[in-house]
Amino acid sequence: MLRTALLILTLGLTLPVIAASAETNSPPNKIQVVKTSPQSDADNQDDPINKLLHLQKLIATDISQLHHAQGEMKQFTEYRIREHATRFHQRLAILMEDDEFDKSLLLPLIQPYLTFIDQVSAYYADDIHRLKSQLGKDNDNQTMLALANRERQQDEMLNAKYDILTWLSQLGENVTAAKEELTQTLIKRGDILNSLVLFIQDKLQFAVDEVAEAGKDVTSEQTTRVLHLKERLALTSSSLSSTIGLLDALRQDTTILKQTLFSISGDITQDVLNINVVSTLLEEWWDKAKTQLIDNGPGVMFKLFIFMLILFLAGLAGKAVKRISRRAVSNSKLKFSKLLQDFFVSLSGKVVFALGLMVALSQLGFELGPILAGFGVAGVIIGFALQETLSNFASGMMILIYRPYDVGDLINAAGVTGKVSQMSLVSTIIKTLDNQRLIIPNNKIWGDTINNITVEHQRRVDMSFGIGYGDDIEKTEQVLKSIVDKHPKVLADPAPTIKLHTLGESSVDFIVRPWAKPEDYWDVYWDITREVKMRFDQENISIPFPQRDVHIYQTQPSALPSE
Repeated sequence: MLRTALLILTLGLTLPVIAASAETNSPPNKIQVVKTSPQSDADNQDDPINKLLHLQKLIATDISQLHHAQGEMKQFTEYRIREHATRFHQRLAILMEDDEFDKSLLLPLIQPYLTFIDQVSAYYADDIHRLKSQLGKDNDNQTMLALANRERQQDEMLNAKYDILTWLSQLGENVTAAKEELTQTLIKRGDILNSLVLFIQDKLQFAVDEVAEAGKDVTSEQTTRVLHLKERLALTSSSLSSTIGLLDALRQDTTILKQTLFSISGDITQDVLNINVVSTLLEEWWDKAKTQLIDNGPGVMFKLFIFMLILFLAGLAGKAVKRISRRAVSNSKLKFSKLLQDFFVSLSGKVVFALGLMVALSQLGFELGPILAGFGVAGVIIGFALQETLSNFASGMMILIYRPYDVGDLINAAGVTGKVSQMSLVSTIIKTLDNQRLIIPNNKIWGDTINNITVEHQRRVDMSFGIGYGDDIEKTEQVLKSIVDKHPKVLADPAPTIKLHTLGESSVDFIVRPWAKPEDYWDVYWDITREVKMRFDQENISIPFPQRDVHIYQTQPSALPSE
């Protein structure tokens, strides 16, 4: 109540003086304030001085109601006072920038306005003192937020006071003492805000660390505390930025304050970025870098040297192990397949290098336990995400173990026929007989029938030839036997099979089944087929083909009925 009464008393003394001064100092035939009816006031609203006086009346009306207001209504009344005072200030600024306006008319308005600003600042300061006295009794977070908001309102008053002193100086008034007092106030305020910003930042970092350590067990109170501290830090940093701007306008050194603001916000603005700030920051960073380099440089360089040396030795060891593994698996009595040999050789080298990498990381201070645990967790996650790939991997392992085919084998699998060119744990590369390159997932191959055409050293060539029913069967057998026996790529053991097989609808069919090496299969098939046709023609042995006799019968036309 005391604060409200003080503000009412101030405005009660200030506003009549403003009005009286405006009337007394108005030159002839210019601006004259007439105290008449509301309609008359409305008619004079086009006059800039009367507009300012009208705003003062609104402010005085709101102040008269302030001591009756409670709770949110009090906050609303304060809001209206600030809104009208802001409009009053803006109109003064516009008139001060108008070169055609007689600015001497504003002097009777500006001087009492300065007193009003000082009294409002005192009102805010008193409220700040009251809020500080409540700390430790109730919810400090809410109280500190209220304090930060009051400080922002105090910033508005200080900026307004600087503008007023500037205008008074332009109007020829001596404001040296007032500017010096404002400067000292801002210097003291900047020092306090600088420390407060750093203090809130430390508390915020501590609160964030608590939330991180709590993990899933974090409480709503901890989360709310972090949010409150962030809001306080934003408000206090804004107040510090406003104070820096005023001190710069008053030509004061604000390098330290700008360094703090930059370290908090990380925002390089035109106000913050100047030669002093940049040079000071660079000097601090360079000093820290030199200190770290002198104190820890030799140790860090030695650790990096050891790290690189271990990796180099691990690479050499991996290559040596690969050579040893290749000799071991190639000379093993277990007769590993080419695919399995390549797998073991590649795996041995990678395992040795991985062990070397972990040893090297341990020299840099990394804890291997958490790293391995992280790999385990990552493995589970990747396993769920790459189920199809892991299925191919498992199929590749089964193919390596059971060896259904090897590199160079001609196979028929997954609906594809071709030679195995290359294989990994995920896929198999097959070159088809017409030289197409196919990459087939291993689970497609392992889940289907695998026909290894060239895995055996001998392969039977199955052929069938038909002759007519009127041809000599014994002669035909002798011709077929001579053709097969004379072919250089037909194997003598096992002996070829030449037998009369079936009596078809239009032919007598022989089966001819010689044996050959897998790589000679098609040569034997094509050569014998060609030779059979040529010999049958020479020996007059017919090769029947399906025939059909068509008989046409013509019947007598039926007699026409008589007329």
